[in-house]
Amino acid sequence: MLNSTTKTYTLKREILSFSNKISRKLSKPDKKFTADMTYGMLASGSCLLTDIVDQLHEDSKKVNSVERLTRHLNKGTSKQALLSYLQTVRKWVPDDPVIHIDDSDVIKPDGYKFEALGMVRDGSKSTKTKNVYEKGYNVTEACVMTKDNHPVSIYYKIHSSKEKTFTSVNSVTFDAMERGKAMFGKATFVMDRGYDDNKMFLKLDELKQDYVIRLTAKRKLLFHNKWVAATELRNRRKGKITTPVLYKGKKREAYLSHVKVQITASRKDIFLVLVYGITEYPMMLATNKELKSRDDVIRIARLYFSRWRIEEYFRCKKQVFQFENFRVRKLKAINALNFYITMCMAFLALVSMKAETNALKVSIIQTAAPIKEKVQFCYYRLAKGISGILSYAKEGVRLWFRTKRPAYRQLCFKLIA
Repeated sequence: MLNSTTKTYTLKREILSFSNKISRKLSKPDKKFTADMTYGMLASGSCLLTDIVDQLHEDSKKVNSVERLTRHLNKGTSKQALLSYLQTVRKWVPDDPVIHIDDSDVIKPDGYKFEALGMVRDGSKSTKTKNVYEKGYNVTEACVMTKDNHPVSIYYKIHSSKEKTFTSVNSVTFDAMERGKAMFGKATFVMDRGYDDNKMFLKLDELKQDYVIRLTAKRKLLFHNKWVAATELRNRRKGKITTPVLYKGKKREAYLSHVKVQITASRKDIFLVLVYGITEYPMMLATNKELKSRDDVIRIARLYFSRWRIEEYFRCKKQVFQFENFRVRKLKAINALNFYITMCMAFLALVSMKAETNALKVSIIQTAAPIKEKVQFCYYRLAKGISGILSYAKEGVRLWFRTKRPAYRQLCFKLIA
């Protein structure tokens, strides 16, 4: 067990080592800004610039430090920093990457000075029978699963239909798909029924990617040369394959069945995997992955059910870093702020991949004082433990960036007799 001073120093060094990997090709002011944002957010558990500055313990006035951070954010996300981040994350991913794409929202009900603020569906207030719309932004994010099965973001965009350059939500989703292809060559994209759209299937076929997409009740499929409703195929069959799955973090028993069909988009052979026993109506999953055995069918179902992790990832960003509470107003600055939150989430993933016996990881978890010994999603306890350890710090990271000046020499003249 490390003492508090050693823990604080070791954790600071770990954070700055990670930050420097991302900012290694940036200028010195940008390097310090990247370190300030990453350290400040992890220490404060907030994305508010005033809270971040409080953790930096700088000699300058608070208002001046806030203005400095704001100026940097208004420049947007550095392309070089983003590239370094993606290269770093790429090393954490297995050979058969699984990418989850999902949409979320950022609600600003009392906002009126935020750039291009539109009306979006509030997911926290809406129900199956009623949609609630509030002022805010849409968020599209793609997360890839690490070797330890934890999500890290590879694409994010906060966008609004009020933007002058906005084309469609589909174009943003296609950008996320293309990012995944560029990074990994081939991956399996897992998406909810909101993406049951012929354009999505055609785009994935064009990019030569695998997919698992949940279908809506309106979907029609070609079965034995006849167009039939997907729900009709669902009602004809029964789940003969039994397997345990994790649904919303809880273990459930699922009953699976599958049938070869064709979809309207491409007329290519795909499989319809039917999942019974989990929801009121059996789930219908479309996949172009080859199913040759019972284990293949189970693997498809488990791929889809791992989606709860990206939903928890969104929730974690909002709760741990108070993402919906930001004050920056320009959309470019909001996206830049989201990049640094994404970096903090990636740092949590980095800590989660350490061995269970790692001294720093043990100290972080003990500081968090969790009720449960083990959980499926550990980001919350890691964030709490990191914030708890850094609360002992009396200095931020400014001393790690002191400029080394050469020793001044006295001017000497050589006397000639």
